[in-house]
Amino acid sequence: VQLQASGGGLVQAGDSLRLTCAASGGSFSNYVMGWFRQAPGKEREFVATINRAGGRTYYADSVKGRSTIARDNAKNTVFLQLNNTNPEDTAVYYCALTYGRCLGARYDYWGQGTLVTVSS
Repeated sequence: VQLQASGGGLVQAGDSLRLTCAASGGSFSNYVMGWFRQAPGKEREFVATINRAGGRTYYADSVKGRSTIARDNAKNTVFLQLNNTNPEDTAVYYCALTYGRCLGARYDYWGQGTLVTVSS
């Protein structure tokens, strides 16, 4: 399975961004998908996850209320919409998949990451 994240770039604080992760190989609808991020000098952290059918989502407190994770199983794609960005959102964003549950599972495959920089 390969995951390709895209959509990162430089945005200004308050702007919105949409990240896309395309999966190839395997059976996409069998995976729980997640987004993670790693800011400079910090450990990687969970951002959001979505269940296989797309009807259940979970978010980190840091993005809750201004972020939406969604998936299109027909197109093997998962999205992360992040609104009202702030400089603390600056990070490399990774998509990942797990054969397990939404929360607490070990993620099995990771994309290469896409850099998001939010200027103040």
